[in-house]
Amino acid sequence: MTEWSALVRSGRAATTARCRRAARRLRHPERPPEAGIPRSVQVRVLLAVLDESVAALRSADTAVAACGASDGASGQTARDCARALSGFHRLRARLTDLPITESDLADVRAYAGRLLAYDQWMVHQALNVAFTVHPGARTEAARLELNGLGRPADDLRRLRDALRAISRNEERREERHEERHI
Repeated sequence: MTEWSALVRSGRAATTARCRRAARRLRHPERPPEAGIPRSVQVRVLLAVLDESVAALRSADTAVAACGASDGASGQTARDCARALSGFHRLRARLTDLPITESDLADVRAYAGRLLAYDQWMVHQALNVAFTVHPGARTEAARLELNGLGRPADDLRRLRDALRAISRNEERREERHEERHI
């Protein structure tokens, strides 16, 4: 058994990884976002992450619904949920790292982060209910009611669509501004 697999089996791998990340942050403290990034670039970058988030919702929604299947959840469902959980985690980290300096866009980023956190929590709870170690009538009834991520996923889609509309308006405004100065 290698040293790494021994760490993984002992559960210390997560702690070791957290310690490494903390040490890296101490050596290289996070720099504040650079000023001077054009608003249109900030909108496009935020929109790209929201597009990926909405794409991730499709598979996560299907995985949560599969947790509530009448014939029970399968091993594939567990793998799909795990993939969705890690995807949401990465997307939330990317949102946090975006160089957003505009206050309204920072509000959009924060709201999107909260919606992704809810979706991540929902997938986690669906896994807990579908693969419980203490099955009971109430747990089974709750599992059978699972049918997807629900309204917060729809809210994330609407947020992405609203930001896309803002992006189009800003692009048109920039084009008009450039035409005037030609």
